[in-house]
Amino acid sequence: MLFLIGLGLGDARDITVKGLEIVKRCSRVYLEAYTSLLSVGKDALEEFYGRELIIAEREMVEQEADEILRDAADNDVAFLVVGDPFGATTHSDLVLRAVKAGIQYCVVHNASILNAVGCCGLQLYNFGEIVSIVFWTETWKPESFYDKIKRNRQTGVHTLCLLDIKVKEQSLENLMRGKKIFEPPRFMSVNEAAEQLLEIIENRRGKGEELALTEDTLCVGLARVGSKDQKIAAATLQQMVKEDLGAPLHSLIITGHMHPMEIEMLKLFAADKSCFNKLISLDGLTCYS
Repeated sequence: MLFLIGLGLGDARDITVKGLEIVKRCSRVYLEAYTSLLSVGKDALEEFYGRELIIAEREMVEQEADEILRDAADNDVAFLVVGDPFGATTHSDLVLRAVKAGIQYCVVHNASILNAVGCCGLQLYNFGEIVSIVFWTETWKPESFYDKIKRNRQTGVHTLCLLDIKVKEQSLENLMRGKKIFEPPRFMSVNEAAEQLLEIIENRRGKGEELALTEDTLCVGLARVGSKDQKIAAATLQQMVKEDLGAPLHSLIITGHMHPMEIEMLKLFAADKSCFNKLISLDGLTCYS
């Protein structure tokens, strides 16, 4: 059987009891290593699990899935995922491949950023479509994520923005030359995400568009959710550019209509409490007086 096991968000101990029992008895254990990361490395996981882990990078999962599924019809194989197994579409593809090959599968769920984001005080059922914000380049600056945020704002719901991760990426030059030389890992911060959104706001303002959000829109930055040193900051989009939340992984929330209790909870994480105390509710929309 193929087991897809969620590891949670913190460290090696966040695996469930059920998940750990399965890991200990599997013939092979793979660790997915490109959609997210834990605060601890492979060595710490191997020490706690008492098992050797095989790193499964994007290329293996997307192009060499047969290797992961090899002999899984007769043996137990585990595929470990930071957060929850279905936090990325790649893992659904792996399940479909297993079913097509006649291999049974079992999922062991765990916490992911999709539910742990409630730690900031915003209520989960008030969130809309999730958005991914990608790194811009000099020649590629997509704005589609802004349009999704706009739709959420128009219906009054919050937007969870998952920020880009670049792990084992090749430069265009090395890719064209066929050189297996990889760029250093990059993890988008809330500062970079806020800067890109502010540039889009300025572009849309220049075109005379009605803005979905402004420099004063209340946002929430989160870092290392689920870890002992997690950090949360509630600030305007403009203020978020200067917030230091430290090491990755970061996520950003663009707020929508807020319940008074949500506002009270966010006050606990206000980057500037003197400013935040001026926050008022007007027809469910937030503004500053």
